[in-house]
Amino acid sequence: MIVEVRGTGSSEGTWDPFGTREQIDGKELVEWAAAQPWSNGSVALHGTSYGAINQLLTAAQQPKGLKALFPIVPMSDAYRDITTSGGEINVSFIPLWLGLVTSLGALPPTYAPSDPVGAAQTLAQHAGGVLAFQAPMVANSTAGGENIYDNPFYRTRSPIETIDRVTVPTFIAGGWYDLFQRGEPLLFQRLEKNGVPVKLVMGPWYHITAGDGLSADGVPSLANLERAWFDHWVCGVANGIESFPAVHYHEIGGGHYHAAPSWPPPGVSYQQRFLSGAARPGAAGDLANAPASSAQQPDVLPWHPAAGLCSRSTAQWTASGQPSTCANDNQTTDATGLAYDVVLDRDLHLAGPVSARLFVATSGKDAYLTVQLEDVDASGKSTELSGGWNLLSLRALDDGKSVTSGSLYVQPYHPFTHASVLPVEAGKIYEVWVEIFPTAARVAKGHSLRLSVQPSDSPHQTPSAPKLVDLAGGVLSLYHDAAHPSSVVLPVKPN
Repeated sequence: MIVEVRGTGSSEGTWDPFGTREQIDGKELVEWAAAQPWSNGSVALHGTSYGAINQLLTAAQQPKGLKALFPIVPMSDAYRDITTSGGEINVSFIPLWLGLVTSLGALPPTYAPSDPVGAAQTLAQHAGGVLAFQAPMVANSTAGGENIYDNPFYRTRSPIETIDRVTVPTFIAGGWYDLFQRGEPLLFQRLEKNGVPVKLVMGPWYHITAGDGLSADGVPSLANLERAWFDHWVCGVANGIESFPAVHYHEIGGGHYHAAPSWPPPGVSYQQRFLSGAARPGAAGDLANAPASSAQQPDVLPWHPAAGLCSRSTAQWTASGQPSTCANDNQTTDATGLAYDVVLDRDLHLAGPVSARLFVATSGKDAYLTVQLEDVDASGKSTELSGGWNLLSLRALDDGKSVTSGSLYVQPYHPFTHASVLPVEAGKIYEVWVEIFPTAARVAKGHSLRLSVQPSDSPHQTPSAPKLVDLAGGVLSLYHDAAHPSSVVLPVKPN
């Protein structure tokens, strides 16, 4: 069955994406299907993106008859994964997505010729949904209202909040350049911890290219994996899929898939590289093995709103799946920010979450940090591996939800709530931990590992109107001396 959720397509009602009523709808649909005379009572769920998210939210309702899931590029956290990363609005995807759903909802239902009155009523309900959800959501966020902060609206719609109630076998497919790059490994980790049969494949995919090129290094295509998954868990076929390695991940720069029993893979250790030397736009500083032992002047970065236009960020966060020259080379964007490099004398293998510990001050009322990890070859071509974002005023940490290794935050968790906003005084130095989304990569000997810092990420992230006033004209100072050991924390895998 293919179902158009409430308030979309030909379905009646008002659209409330991933809301409580929609989640109950999912449970009722599964149980209805399982109870039909043409059904044997066993139901599996399939879907990509929205359909993947709905699988997890439906499974958390524990409907009778549900046997297995195969979510492709699912979301984990509605706030952190996609809507408001780091405290600024994702305007490259969310408005386009809302507009697409709105426009499709304005099309006449398929039953319009046979039931024009019912079709007219459905269209009227869809129009009411625009006024009830889409328009207020965008207006509230743009104006700096409560939707710019994490709140119950996002928690209700985040599968990570209910994932502990998912008990059926689940196969997750995600991508290193996907919209939900951050959350797919987190969903896997929670299900694995709970003893649920679960697998994870992470490929070199954007949101709309999931599965492209798979069927390599002993990993079947997604279609064949899904067939085997459902044959076993729904139909009882003894095909050995339960013994398939728990994780297969593509290594960016290495070009191959690697099997692992867990994520991150066994043996990963978290190591720091410290910012050093004098960096300025167009001239990189250094990434050193130890913090500076002497005083160093801070590096200075004026605010500008156009950073990121020529970078992989644009391809990833528009979900285009069509990487341009800019998407494959960040060096144009890097030239407008601060960069810190280290030339490698051996291959470096990374697998896991990344973080940056930065000591910064601003001349303004707030500052926005865009931090990207990159692989720079001998020609200067810079391949973005991953990124992270954070407003200075939303630097507060939740230790209970952060992942640590010793004294290091390897996956810092920020509340991002209105109550967690901290003051920013011009000229005062603050410590900020930036979560950089997980990755797996091989940076080859002779290449440089780069940490790039920008004051914006356009068109991906845009500040609300009040926050734009706070950011405009500010000058960021990035400190990296003995008293302020700014660093990047890397998940290093043994060669």
